[in-house]
Amino acid sequence: MGFLTRKVPATLWQNLTRLALGAFMTGAGLTHLTVARDEFRAQVPSWVPIDADLVVLGSGVAEMGLGLALLTLPTHRRLTGVALAAFYVAIFPGNIAQYVDGVNAFGLDTDTKRLARLFFQPVLIGAALYAAGLPERRRPAVPGGSP
Repeated sequence: MGFLTRKVPATLWQNLTRLALGAFMTGAGLTHLTVARDEFRAQVPSWVPIDADLVVLGSGVAEMGLGLALLTLPTHRRLTGVALAAFYVAIFPGNIAQYVDGVNAFGLDTDTKRLARLFFQPVLIGAALYAAGLPERRRPAVPGGSP
């Protein structure tokens, strides 16, 4: 677990990615609790053994927490970035179910749009890991230096 707490300086692009994901997740979480609650309920797969509204509320709180952590805790970017990547992995089965079941929500009203969304999820996972500083870039060897 040391890799999650190791202090490695972030690049400008990693910080910008962290801030963009933080703002996006905070906003998305807020919409879970307010204006898009019905849309999110429609995306909860029927096989989830928990009330759909509870899933939406819980995932909204998780998204807001992750987003706010990314925005306000830059020294913990590794932990929050990995947690966000894990969250994206955890919700991916819901995206698959939306495609398989043909559920219309958030303008994803065709199989083509729903399928395209599936390919965007790995991009989000990669962005979260990138914001976390993972994988670490290897530093070039210094000629004549120690290994």
